[in-house]
Amino acid sequence: MSHRRVRHAAAAASIAAVVFSLVACAPEPEAGPTVTPRVTATSTPTPIATRSPGATPAAQVQLPIDCRAILSEDVLAELDGVPLNDPAYGDEVGVQADGSLVCLWGSPETDTGRLTTTISVISRGPALDLLNQLADEEGFTCYTPDRGTRCEKTWEDENYPVTDGRTVFWRDDVMIDTAYIGLAPSGYTAAIVESVFG
Repeated sequence: MSHRRVRHAAAAASIAAVVFSLVACAPEPEAGPTVTPRVTATSTPTPIATRSPGATPAAQVQLPIDCRAILSEDVLAELDGVPLNDPAYGDEVGVQADGSLVCLWGSPETDTGRLTTTISVISRGPALDLLNQLADEEGFTCYTPDRGTRCEKTWEDENYPVTDGRTVFWRDDVMIDTAYIGLAPSGYTAAIVESVFG
């Protein structure tokens, strides 16, 4: 998005913005604005990130295939001892037929302490539809860090004394979608963004 478009969208959205206080255990707490800007398909795309001269857009680069390799040492330390992609989940985790990656941290024997991330390719139109739905209909707070769009929300679990939440980050046709139940390592989404986009 151009800076002009982002400023215009943020100004328009601030009139009807949903102020949302993030709970301390949300993945990667950041000091982002508390407005919910409307993302439009006519906005100028963010410049494509490149890994090296002549690199292809992120969506054309092979998506990650290793759930541990996309995380920093600090995040991995927070997840120490938490099962990753337990065999009980079968083909629902790991690299999928479409090339997306599903990382599921947590034991299938528990109802809490679980974190699921899907990294996939999704084009601009469907991505904006999803992000706007999260902002307009589900009360997510959205902002534009790291040259992408991030929407997030936390809530108290209905059955257990834990915090649940979801964080969605989209940039250059790559969607990083994380849902969690009582397991939210600090810096989790930021580590994946850094790994995928450099």
